[in-house]
Amino acid sequence: MSIIATVAELEAIYGQPGEASTVKVADRITPPYRVLIDKSPFAALATSGPEGLDCSPRGDLPGFVRVHDEKTLMMPDRRGNNRVDSLRNIVRDPRIALLFLIPGSGSTLRVNGRAQVSADPQLLASFTFDGKAPRTVIVMTVDEIYFQCARAIVRSDLWNPDKRVDPKILPTPGQILADMSENRVGGEAYDKAWPERARQSLW
Repeated sequence: MSIIATVAELEAIYGQPGEASTVKVADRITPPYRVLIDKSPFAALATSGPEGLDCSPRGDLPGFVRVHDEKTLMMPDRRGNNRVDSLRNIVRDPRIALLFLIPGSGSTLRVNGRAQVSADPQLLASFTFDGKAPRTVIVMTVDEIYFQCARAIVRSDLWNPDKRVDPKILPTPGQILADMSENRVGGEAYDKAWPERARQSLW
């Protein structure tokens, strides 16, 4: 196996990016980029900590990541598995990245910057939904922001409803938990209870 070990070796293969790949990069949230953020109901959140890297799915109603000003994004930490892997990382290493997806659009939006975790009562209250406020809010300072071209979405045919995978051929969360825990947790009862548990705990 031939391993590439230097940037020079990479550049010898790929060359330099064209102007369209570099001119799109901004150090602030421009009006067009704000539209993409406001229309997105989903983002992948990447963080780094002493134990390594983490990438966590984040989703809510479109615009759930709030544009506070041209340099600041705010994202409520809605209910999840309570592992707080991303938050543990942020309080020890502020570097953060977001990848926004917009259903039906080939373009994605990448944002890199630094973040803090806030528990300010007024800020939490401003994100109240369905009578429930988040326990914390991730406050991100934008260092760079740019759209990613549509090739990955086109190749994957991600938004094509005819390409959806039948859930029946996938292992269920209950099955995975049972397998990993020697049947101590999970199983069929877990899967049956999940829809109602999710309905009551989305926010």
